[in-house]
Amino acid sequence: MLGLGSKRPILAVDIDGVISLFGFDDPTPDAPGDFHLIDGMLHCISMPAGERLGRLGKSYDLVWASGWEDRANDHLPTILGMAELPYLTFDGQARFGSAHWKLGPIQDYAGERPLAWIDDSFDRSCFQWAEDRQAPTLLVPTDPERGLEDAQVEALEAWVRDGFTPG
Repeated sequence: MLGLGSKRPILAVDIDGVISLFGFDDPTPDAPGDFHLIDGMLHCISMPAGERLGRLGKSYDLVWASGWEDRANDHLPTILGMAELPYLTFDGQARFGSAHWKLGPIQDYAGERPLAWIDDSFDRSCFQWAEDRQAPTLLVPTDPERGLEDAQVEALEAWVRDGFTPG
């Protein structure tokens, strides 16, 4: 868990559509990542995501915000060459194709700290929540076929560098 006195912003990291890519014909030699069998399912993992999360970990306290919950640490640190991360739990509320079911646990975890969240399934309720939230909040969408790219990393780094002002 995070130190109580941490001043760094939190980065909530989704997995499907951010690190585990989909929406293309699979398996294909032109896939945007490497295929791994995880819990009996074939996942196309974006290999640059590990280095990109490592960069973001210099400015943020990262937390998995995915229906994978604790299983993320069973697989992704080894595949991506990164450390385990804390993870949120959603009490069986996970729903593919939307992200609003994550709002309560993310808010509880972040409290009054600045928060950025990267996900491929934001809906209108997520953006409204971010706008209404008292602490600085940035939502960063991804394309599930491409996931976390340098452009999003640069936007997240700029948000911290610019003192949490919207870009």
